[in-house]
Amino acid sequence: MPSISNKGALMPESPIRKLVPFAEKAIKKGKTIFHLNIGQPDIKTPEIALDAVKMHSLEILAYTRSEGSEAYRVKIANYYKKNNIDVNHEDIIVTTGGSEALLFAFGSIMDSDDEVIIPEPFYANYNGFSTSSGVKIVPVISKIEDNFALPPIEEFEKLITAKTKAILICNPGNPTGYLYSKDEIKKLAKLVKKHDLFLIADEVYREFTYDGHKHYSVMQEEDIEDHAIMIDSVSKRYSMCGARVGCLVSKNKEVIRTALKFAQARLSPPTFAQIASEAALDTPQQYFDEVIEEYVDRRNTLVKELKKIEGIKVAKPNGAFYCVAELPIKNADHFAQWLLEHFDVNNETVMVAPAAGFYSTPNVGLNQIRIAYVLKKESLIKAVNILKEALKIYKY
Repeated sequence: MPSISNKGALMPESPIRKLVPFAEKAIKKGKTIFHLNIGQPDIKTPEIALDAVKMHSLEILAYTRSEGSEAYRVKIANYYKKNNIDVNHEDIIVTTGGSEALLFAFGSIMDSDDEVIIPEPFYANYNGFSTSSGVKIVPVISKIEDNFALPPIEEFEKLITAKTKAILICNPGNPTGYLYSKDEIKKLAKLVKKHDLFLIADEVYREFTYDGHKHYSVMQEEDIEDHAIMIDSVSKRYSMCGARVGCLVSKNKEVIRTALKFAQARLSPPTFAQIASEAALDTPQQYFDEVIEEYVDRRNTLVKELKKIEGIKVAKPNGAFYCVAELPIKNADHFAQWLLEHFDVNNETVMVAPAAGFYSTPNVGLNQIRIAYVLKKESLIKAVNILKEALKIYKY
């Protein structure tokens, strides 16, 4: 039979979704599963966004412009200005989720075998995006002992070669929840300017910052306009993961012109989703205030309960809605599957994301898991108790 491509063979499985078959079997057996494995918020989508689709007056569901509708891009630019990011609508390309924005960025600035430096652990799909783009990830490891802070700039500089084209960060971070400080962003800005690199910042969790900490965007750095590329999405901000609308933002006109060619090749972003996303920009601040308050409560509950378990090490996140926990085990992949297949407390069990899939360095993070605190506080307490009881008898 014909063979698949080498690229296809190398495409990594999702560490978040590969356990789904085991979860489905557990559900068929009558078990209840607490899903700590995926960043799907249980927060309601703003009604203003849903109503915009319900009350549309379209008679033909037509293509929009490849870069997204102008009306929507103008509103996005105004949203950024309110967040001290001075861009205009011509600096924005609307994409099918933040994922496509990253693919467009990789395709626009890197060729096969070029390198991108990424602090790890990182969003697992960066591995997939790099493989599909023929790009090599060069990891610089951040440590749980340092709360996953930015590694020393010297560690980045050691890794820069003639093949290096960009540094990619997620801020706040998935899977760590780490929020990079203004000082850390400035260090990266100085580095990319020195070595003439791009700085790509995945900022889809911008709104989710806690304890008085403020998000500082790469687009606020005035000296790196030609170096900075921002990735964004409505998925988490408005609890609209299924809309699949994001955007690529850069003041570098050549980057935008190039990314637009990729956008034209896929025709246009989805029309209804743009309608919902444009309306979502009018979501009142009270919505975000309530969401942040809820996530802070959930985070505090989760970290407090995890710290009660002997042998667990946990990093406290200051942003997003994830944390990484290090367990007193050897292999989190095996443990996560075992939880679904062989363990329950009162017919309830937990689904977690093994953290090794958030690294590109082999054999790192094997005893770590990512937890998404997207469940109500009562469910989080139950879920952590299940982990506690499971660790008492797990032997692998």
